[in-house]
Amino acid sequence: MSDDPAVGGYRPFAAARRPGSSPETKPAYRVLVHKQYMDHWNQLVNRVGIQQAQQFWDHVATNPGGTDPIAQTTILKGKVGDPMGPGWSKTVHYEISGAGRINFQFNNAFKGGANGDGHKVVAIRTISYGSH
Repeated sequence: MSDDPAVGGYRPFAAARRPGSSPETKPAYRVLVHKQYMDHWNQLVNRVGIQQAQQFWDHVATNPGGTDPIAQTTILKGKVGDPMGPGWSKTVHYEISGAGRINFQFNNAFKGGANGDGHKVVAIRTISYGSH
């Protein structure tokens, strides 16, 4: 996959707004969610609560490569952990609740096209509300 998460004109990712309210400061990363999981994203507050939903969004919007002081994060191994393309991180597995997991990757210099300026992006690849 190329640096652009759009394949053949199809753009599989859409903006994931911060649950509840806008952040107090401008985020460093733009947060995107795969369209396949947009319904899951829209259920996030009802499933895990506003505090945990905002904590997750704040974490990935400011420091997706760092550790979260409350939630457990793990770098996935094997093929499932492989980056989407050049410049993307390995997949990070974030345990948002006892039964909620979100997998994401980030890119510190994403270019939306051949001539685009680089900017920081987080791509939420999967959201699961079941157990492992």
